[in-house]
Amino acid sequence: MSITTPTAPTIDEAAPQPDPNAPVITFDHVSIGFEGKKVLEDISFTVSRGETLIILGPAGGGKSVLMKLCDGLLQPDSGNITVFGREISHLKEEELYSARAHIGMVFQESALFDSLTVRDNVAYRLIEEHLPDEEVDRRVREALRFVELEDKIDMFPSELSGGMRRRVSIARAIISGPDLLLYDSPTAGLDPITSTTIVELIIKQRDVGHNTALLITHRLQDAFTLVSHRYNEQTKAMEPLPDGELDQNTRFIMLNEGHIVFEGTTLEFILSNDPFIRDYLS
Repeated sequence: MSITTPTAPTIDEAAPQPDPNAPVITFDHVSIGFEGKKVLEDISFTVSRGETLIILGPAGGGKSVLMKLCDGLLQPDSGNITVFGREISHLKEEELYSARAHIGMVFQESALFDSLTVRDNVAYRLIEEHLPDEEVDRRVREALRFVELEDKIDMFPSELSGGMRRRVSIARAIISGPDLLLYDSPTAGLDPITSTTIVELIIKQRDVGHNTALLITHRLQDAFTLVSHRYNEQTKAMEPLPDGELDQNTRFIMLNEGHIVFEGTTLEFILSNDPFIRDYLS
């Protein structure tokens, strides 16, 4: 299978460019709650350029809220969030738009527009920025080719399977060549075979695009596949890392009841003696 990495964006050139020396994401004592109930409390961590941070934890622990804070879809009650060296916690919506120029997000359940074709769903950001139709079509086809759905370009989301909709969502996220990708439970609700296809695409995007990424998953199998496999550009296939190696640019965070209860490497996670983590792993 031939792979073409989506072209880096030429749009919104006035948007502030990422600082190559700054952490991609920094949470500094961030808290947020709704209707008097704390959802995240005193959260601090950093994500460096090129890292993948896998976010684990039981349902209701604040994982999706944390992801939305990274994209400015929510604002914290206290603390500071820095993305690409820019403090985004209290930006106005028009300022957030330029900050999001370097971020792609894959929402849980895909979040496609039912009334738009696959082409227009994937092209949504480019259309809003008034790129010429010819340029939009070229980029859309590149992104759909990457997720192996170029032949579905004129279909509507209702005509696609759940796995195909998730792949279209990934194409939409990567259309502008983002520096940061946010995956909110990209395999939720999918059967094991389809889930594996989505994970393979995430690995391919990581290894071809060299992005920084945050990924929420409820499936430990997905997490461990990410750390133990790579995409081989010569064979155009996913393969295990040699000699049982683990990806050194992947780390784990575990949330429970709004607090970080673990942060560290794959080996530290697997070998942890913490009773909560042992129970989760079992």
